[in-house]
This record gives sequence, C-alpha cells and structure tokens, in this order.
Amino acid sequence: MITLQTIVDELGLVVLTEARDFGAVTPASGYASDLLSCVMAGAQKRSVWVTLQAHANIVAVAALLDLSAIIITEGAMPDAASIARANQEGINLLSTPEPTYTVVGRLWELGLHTG
Repeated sequence: MITLQTIVDELGLVVLTEARDFGAVTPASGYASDLLSCVMAGAQKRSVWVTLQAHANIVAVAALLDLSAIIITEGAMPDAASIARANQEGINLLSTPEPTYTVVGRLWELGLHTG
C-alpha cells in the first residue's frame, strides 16, 4: 500500500501545512477535479484530491470528506488563512508547479488508482 510520504517524495511535493507522519497515512484512492460539487459527489473517504484550486473552500470539502490530502497543482498557492484552517482541520495541503494531468499520471504509476 502506498503512503502519503511516498507520494510526497516521489512527486517532489512541497508540504504547506504542519509536518505530520505521512508514512502512517495510506490514501485509499485518488480523485482529480476543480469543481467542488464533483469532488463532494465523487471523491471517496481518504482520497488524495488533485486540483488547481487554492481557496479556503477546498479545506472545507476535504474535511467534510475526510480526505488524506489535497495536492494543489500548477503553482497555485493558498493564502495564509487557508493554510491555518487546513492545520486546524488536520488537512494535508501539498503543492507542485506541475500540471494536474502530470500529477494524476504519476499517482497512477505509483499505484494510487480510483476506488
């Protein structure tokens, strides 16, 4: 089973939130969408969500669905208040300059598939 630490290391992701034991986090699947309503309808619990959205509402959706992490693509960066909210909610925010399509392909190659 793949861990969040493996994903962070293999994709060279920047951790935006407080450090946690990512080796103990085992995502169940992956999901990619920029529409919050699609994520709420389609993402499974403990998924890794890949999006270029970087506003506070992504944290609320991730907390509601108990997601493992959000990977924010294309260099988009959440503001300090969104990062603080993610820390309060225990949501792992990760960042990359890579496009969503590339990130999703790499996650698939690592063995993280849809549920």
